[in-house]
Amino acid sequence: MFSYIWHTIFFDPIYNILIFFVDTVRGGDVGLAIIATVVVVKLVLLPLSIKAAKTQKIMRDIEPKLREIKEKHKEDRQAQAQDMLALYKEYNLNPFASIFLIFLQIPIIFALYFAVYKGGGIPLPEVNTALLYSFIAVPTEVSTMFLGIVDVTGRSLLLALGAGITQYFYTSMTLPKLATRDPEATPSFKDDFTRNMHIQMKYVMPFLIVFIAYTISAAIALYFFVSNLVMLAQELYIRKHR
Repeated sequence: MFSYIWHTIFFDPIYNILIFFVDTVRGGDVGLAIIATVVVVKLVLLPLSIKAAKTQKIMRDIEPKLREIKEKHKEDRQAQAQDMLALYKEYNLNPFASIFLIFLQIPIIFALYFAVYKGGGIPLPEVNTALLYSFIAVPTEVSTMFLGIVDVTGRSLLLALGAGITQYFYTSMTLPKLATRDPEATPSFKDDFTRNMHIQMKYVMPFLIVFIAYTISAAIALYFFVSNLVMLAQELYIRKHR
């Protein structure tokens, strides 16, 4: 069952889209094909991405109201939860929308990695014709050298750094601003935890992305880099047109 879902929904479609673009772009550049594949995947996920971006924007907008509710019912967790749910309902908000999108992208990243490095037992630059749909042509030329500079089957510090930098800008743009700490207020574990998570998401996450992107492959670094650029564009669009 798992194998069927993996191949039907994730791996086979990603592999075929990638090979289609390898056959389409000049010189069979796998790097350019990866960029085109990421764009197609993002277009397919666009409705979910826009919904998640709107959710994050609304969450930032209602953050003062959420703080008021927490302060008002700080001794009554049940009343606090009820008022927060009512506020979410008022804004037609699903706070788990962005989390679902994150989990959905994990198998896509793995599918792209295996498409480049495994190919069902035949890694690129060789093409596994047994996995191709009937309407996908076999490329006559396949090059794993992205723009003739970076081998996408190897590692690239430059692409990994690009992935980390774009992750930093995206996280900085989407994270809600922390409330100003009152120097006279008694420090609480919850406030400290929130601030620590904020700092880790803003500064530690980009370094983690650089480490993952460099350790795994240039192909995954390229995926993160292009994906972050698309998400930055979506965020700017939401801010302008919401």
